[in-house]
Amino acid sequence: MNYQRFFEEAVDQVHAERRYRVFADLERIVGSFPRAIWRNNGQTKEITVWCSNDYLGMGQHPDVIAAMQNAVGRMGSGAGGTRNISGNNHPLVELENELADLHGKEAGLVFTSGFVSNEASISTIGRLLPNCLILSDELNHASMIEGVRRSGAEKKIFRHNDVAHLESLLQAAGRERAKLIVFESVYSMDGDIAPIKEIVELAERYNAMTYIDEVHAVGMYGARGGGISERDGLAHRIDIIEGTLAKAFGTLGGYITGTRTIIDAVRSYAPGFIFTTALPPAIAAATTASIRHLKASQVERDAQHRQAQRAKDVLSAAGFPVMPSVTHIVPILVGDPELCKMATDRLLGKHGIYIQPINYPTVPRGTERLRITPTPFHSDALIEELKDALIETWDALGIPYGEAGQPSLAKSDRIIPLLVPKSGG
Repeated sequence: MNYQRFFEEAVDQVHAERRYRVFADLERIVGSFPRAIWRNNGQTKEITVWCSNDYLGMGQHPDVIAAMQNAVGRMGSGAGGTRNISGNNHPLVELENELADLHGKEAGLVFTSGFVSNEASISTIGRLLPNCLILSDELNHASMIEGVRRSGAEKKIFRHNDVAHLESLLQAAGRERAKLIVFESVYSMDGDIAPIKEIVELAERYNAMTYIDEVHAVGMYGARGGGISERDGLAHRIDIIEGTLAKAFGTLGGYITGTRTIIDAVRSYAPGFIFTTALPPAIAAATTASIRHLKASQVERDAQHRQAQRAKDVLSAAGFPVMPSVTHIVPILVGDPELCKMATDRLLGKHGIYIQPINYPTVPRGTERLRITPTPFHSDALIEELKDALIETWDALGIPYGEAGQPSLAKSDRIIPLLVPKSGG
């Protein structure tokens, strides 16, 4: 048995489908965000990053860095094990209290990543509710889909942001059956927003629980950075609010917030929490500093919204197919996986601009794109540089200009069934 052959064929298949991904070797420069050092074939070059999820640059904020350094100096680098074995490190207790306060909830629970928080929480809640029916938006993130699958509960998929379809599924289920509606606030590939108010009203009418993923919105929307649900005055009507610490807050981890009873149940039953080493105290302390800063400061949010809109305006005026987006996400349609990869390679090698191509299976075939995420630190001058580089790249590669049309049915990193290559013998 030649085991290596099966793995080689699996990778060859990804190459054949033009969706093999290469990760750039980058080193961010403290104090110079969004600049970074790119290492390639023994050479180094300073570049500008245009696709970071560190949406507000908080990963390099002086208060965040100081909090991390101070915690490492006092408590060391690691957590020492799972919380069941090693207990809670105190910065983690402070962080969970800060998160509960951010969303106006009784309690919070921190996980090692946003993926784990979704997978562990949704699967646990779905298992604990008797005869639960989970209703999931068709464009939910892979972590949510995995949580639904692992719950073992019956699931129904409603069309993206289609409240009429959702209501029909709720009606068919009846008021007495346990129901959990899982959806996102901001969908990251198209930058559209869920009809949260309408979904909450349906949940209240048909006696369903609500679970919202705010990972692309926490820190960036709302008076204190509580996300779209805070901005729209709806957080108190949502049962579970989930978020990440790795985007606008600039560190690492994921979390849920809700009533003490729900949080305690997930804490007590979720394998993804029970059997995983806790976040180190330094990360927890840095995150708390970031959240506290963004609760009090509107400067970063205002600047990001302003620069995101300017990028949309400048690129649209230049004729690029900027896909409609009401958030900080700026998608530019390419529509071909090879052209998309060629464009990003040219932008990096010739212009020193890093934008990772977004191809299948993250988005459907034919909707390949560049996904740009301007931050407060992407100045007007950098936007002009980006525009000029894109013009040169589009012209050199013959990529069509023109209208992008309506947002695609982006899968937002949905799980795609693994296609196992057939062996030659």
